[in-house]
Amino acid sequence: MNDAHVNIADFGMDTITLAGTLPQKLAAIKGAGFSQVMLMARDLVGHAEGIDDAVRVVKSSGLRVTGFQVLRDFEGLAGHLHEYKIDVAKSMLQMCHAVGAKVLLVCSSTSTHATDDPDALARDLRKLAMLALPLGIRVAYEGLSWGRHVNEFTAAWDVVCRADAPNLGIGIDSFHALATNTLLEDLDLLDPAKIFLVQLADFMWNEVKSNEERIDTARHFRVFPGEGVHSEALAELVMRLDRLGYRGDYSFEVFNDDYQQMPLPVVAARARRAAVWLGEDVLHRSAPLPGRMRLRRNELDA
Repeated sequence: MNDAHVNIADFGMDTITLAGTLPQKLAAIKGAGFSQVMLMARDLVGHAEGIDDAVRVVKSSGLRVTGFQVLRDFEGLAGHLHEYKIDVAKSMLQMCHAVGAKVLLVCSSTSTHATDDPDALARDLRKLAMLALPLGIRVAYEGLSWGRHVNEFTAAWDVVCRADAPNLGIGIDSFHALATNTLLEDLDLLDPAKIFLVQLADFMWNEVKSNEERIDTARHFRVFPGEGVHSEALAELVMRLDRLGYRGDYSFEVFNDDYQQMPLPVVAARARRAAVWLGEDVLHRSAPLPGRMRLRRNELDA
C-alpha cells in the first residue's frame, strides 16, 4: 500500500490499544498515517531505558501528544487521602508536561471514601486545574460509566461548571455514553470550547446489564468505531459534536485482549479504517478543517 504517509489529522490512537514497547507502538501509529497519539503514564514509567529516554522517544517520533492519562479517584477525598492524591497528581502533571501533552485526563472517582457533595468535587477539580495552569495543561474530566457519584457526561459537565476554572473542561468517551444509554441530544447542552478531548470506541453487544459487565467490557472487549453494533449511535455522537462546533481531537481508546495478540500494523490499520469511516462517510469532510489535510480514500485503499 502507498498510504504510509497519509495524515489523518483529526484522529489519533491511544497506546493502550497496542501491545509491544513504546517505540514499537509509536512506529505503528505513525506508519498507519496518524499524526497524534494519546499516551498513558505506564508508557513512561515502564520504559526500559527510563522516563527521560521515554520522553526523548516520544518527541523524536514526530507524533503530537493528544493527551496524557489517567488520574483516577482524585476528587472528593479528605485528609491524608486527599494529600496523597495531590502528590500523585503533581507527578502525573510533570510527566504530562515533559512529553508536551496539553491535556491531562481525569476519570470520575470510584472510591467508596469519596463524598457525593458536588461542590466538594468541584473544589478539588478546581485545585487540580490551578496546579496544571502554570504548566500550560488543561484538565479533561470524564464521567466513568461505573463512577460512584459521577457516571455520565451530563453529571461531569455539572461539576465542571461548578468548578468554573479556565483550564478545566470535559472529556467525552463514547463507550461510557453508550454503556449508560445517555441521551446523545444532551451533548447539545455542552460548551464546545470546554470539550477538551473525545475518545471513541464501540463494543460488540447491544447493552451491558451491570457495573461488573460494564467494567469487563470496557477493559477487554472494546472495538474500533465501525466494528461494533453501535455504529449509528457513534455516528450521531460525532455528528452532534461537529454541529456543536467541536474542532478538537478524537482518539481511539480501544481496550481489547484480542488486539493485544495481533501484530501492531494490523491493529493500526483497523484504526485507520475507523478514521476514514468517521472522516469521510460520517462527517463527509470532502475538504479539511482549516490547516488540515484531507482524508483520501483512494490513497488509503491503494
